[in-house]
Amino acid sequence: MTATVRLDKSLEDKLDFISKTLHKKKSDIIRDAITYYADSIQNNNKSRILKAVAKTKDADKAENAEFEGTIDDGL
Repeated sequence: MTATVRLDKSLEDKLDFISKTLHKKKSDIIRDAITYYADSIQNNNKSRILKAVAKTKDADKAENAEFEGTIDDGL
């Protein structure tokens, strides 16, 4: 696939600088940037899911402890 990207002067200068510094083609840098951005989003989503799971486990532990306490009441 071919994509056309319009860059303002500032972004063009940054892309030129990175290209020269890393001795990479501009298209390679753009592909790497997209990959990095996508991975970052995916990792952020995984982190949010893991935090939600941990929160749910903690809530379940608290509810289970409360339930176990009622069993010991002898009712």
